[in-house]
Amino acid sequence: MTEHVNVAIVGGGPVGAALAAALAGSEYRVALLEARSRLAAQDPRAIALAQGARLILERLGAWPALADKATAIESIHVSQRGGFGRAELLARELGVPALGYVTQYGDLHAALAGQLEPSGATLLTGAQVSAIRSTSAYGVVEFQRDGADHLLTADLVVLADGGKSLPGAQQVKDYGQTAVICTVTTAQPHQHRAYERFTPEGPMALLPLGEAYALVWTVPNAKADEVLALTDADFLARLHERFGERQGRFLSASGRAAFPLRMITSEPAQAPRLLRIGNAAQTLHPVAGQGFNLGLRDAWQLAQLIWDADKVIL
Repeated sequence: MTEHVNVAIVGGGPVGAALAAALAGSEYRVALLEARSRLAAQDPRAIALAQGARLILERLGAWPALADKATAIESIHVSQRGGFGRAELLARELGVPALGYVTQYGDLHAALAGQLEPSGATLLTGAQVSAIRSTSAYGVVEFQRDGADHLLTADLVVLADGGKSLPGAQQVKDYGQTAVICTVTTAQPHQHRAYERFTPEGPMALLPLGEAYALVWTVPNAKADEVLALTDADFLARLHERFGERQGRFLSASGRAAFPLRMITSEPAQAPRLLRIGNAAQTLHPVAGQGFNLGLRDAWQLAQLIWDADKVIL
């Protein structure tokens, strides 16, 4: 089966879904290909959204579904273990309602996926992409679905799948660190304050999420398994030692997960009619919480360029 669309988006995660939603109401035929059988994220990470990301989500119509599940950051406390002084950022001093928001990855994905049907995009779940190539006239996506081979041509193919479908030259910087994540509760309420704590082993972040904190604790790779294997009591004691007294005692911790940290920059696709956005173009260290925010901006800006174009031509 061969079909043609104007824009083919490979990857149905938040960035790919955002691009499809941003093209809602255009005259372009849009198809989104997702390898999973349904758009549901099993991901334990919390996501920090910048104020600018919230504005984009509002324009996409996704924010109402997310607002009650997102916790505002009204202040950010930055310190260095063993260092003198601190920095504190306050939303009220900057004249914004919040410095950012924290939500679960799954809730963010669901809010954006909910905009796909009204966008008019064709959603192809269970689409296992096997090859992507291009000609001077169009891009080509080959994939298997429902036991059959399919071929989709498009004026523009956008890779939003973390680089899985079109492996290419990549520059990889291994930070030698692993992010241990979980949710923790503290003796004192967070009062919408986030913490960024720098230690000799790596940065540590506490992000307000509901009544608790989402923890991102960066440790050397060699210590990751040790931290994961700690009992809850030992884990909380070690965390208190690294973080200090600002929130009182740490009372509880959810199940932990670990993610190795690398910066990956993909070389631009050396072919016409192909573009990479989000993690397919670049994967960042989470210390500044900019990964998804930059990917969402990629999707939004690309959509504006497509809207402004007479036709999709690279």
